[in-house]
Order: sequence, then structure tokens, then C-alpha cells
Amino acid sequence: QVQVVESGGGLVQPGGSLRLSCAASGIIFNAYTMGWYRQAPGKQRELVATITNRGTTNYADSVKGRFTISRDNTKNAVYLQMNSLKPEDTAVYYCNAVLESSPYKYMHWGQGTQVTVSS
Repeated sequence: QVQVVESGGGLVQPGGSLRLSCAASGIIFNAYTMGWYRQAPGKQRELVATITNRGTTNYADSVKGRFTISRDNTKNAVYLQMNSLKPEDTAVYYCNAVLESSPYKYMHWGQGTQVTVSS
């Protein structure tokens, strides 16, 4: 059974920092590209950052220079370090695991963790 579980969300003041964690089980973790997505109220879910199984990272323009994604394959975990947080970063943050092995695509989502940036 596949499980993807996020943690680390909460309330933080503008300019503050948070570190999100995501633990995955039931998958061959080091084969998957891992990602963080977010969804604000009334908006579509959007990409925040991804990291391939080889460590190549990709970021949304809105978070470049402020957020850092990393992974620890020994712990089946992926992290999102968020610095210089802004109110517009407020959203539910979701962890995503994806493996593409043509013609198949395997994708798993966590339940989300709320991040609120407010004074």
C-alpha cells in the first residue's frame, strides 16, 4: 500500500521560514520524481518544485531563490525549505510522487498540509 504523508505546515509571519517534510512508503522511492504542489483557495493546484531521482531540481518562478527542495533516499523523504515567506504563499501544500515507465505513469499524492503566512 502506497502512503505519502506531509508534515511541517503551520502559521508563520511574513518573512519567516518553514520546512515541509514528506515521507513515502510502498514505492521504490529512489526511482520516483518527487514534487511539491500547492493550492490556494479559489485557485488551481500549481507546481512549486520538483526533484528527479538524480537530484535535478525545478522551481516555479514565484519561489525561485526562496524555496529549496531536497530529498533523502535513505529515509524515503523529500523536503521543502521555505524562506522569506509571503502572504501569497498561503496554500495547502501537497507532496507528489511520479514515475513514468512507458507506457505507464504512476502518480501518488499526499493529503496536504496547510501553510498560512500572516501577521
